[in-house]
Amino acid sequence: MDGGGSTDMTLAFELEALKRLARPEEVFSDARTWSEYVGVVSDKPTYVVTNFTRKNRIRQDFFSGPRGREESLENVKKQFDTDRHVFIGVDDDDAALAESVDWEFLPVEQAAEAAEWDLGDPEDESGDEDGEERDDWP
Repeated sequence: MDGGGSTDMTLAFELEALKRLARPEEVFSDARTWSEYVGVVSDKPTYVVTNFTRKNRIRQDFFSGPRGREESLENVKKQFDTDRHVFIGVDDDDAALAESVDWEFLPVEQAAEAAEWDLGDPEDESGDEDGEERDDWP
């Protein structure tokens, strides 16, 4: 998917973009072959991101934690000094966020097409919303 650009890249997925992919664990594995660092950012509570990544066996290099997306992307850019910082998102708000923190923006549909990732049904998620039962407790 590098499109001829540098593979010295930090790649961040908005959680909602990751949920639109049919096999997020395979996407992460693939992205690791041409990215230095791959992670997830979201305004959702940390346990929502943790549940999704654990359920899909995703090992992330970074995540937003208790911080908001803007602060998270700024911190990731400072921490991971790569040639490119690419944010994969879903809408105009994500594009505006990427621009405000000087990241490249790529809509999930365009990323999926370029990398030959399959899109899934964004409504087909269950068990990871704020009000759902938590399974990350000991």
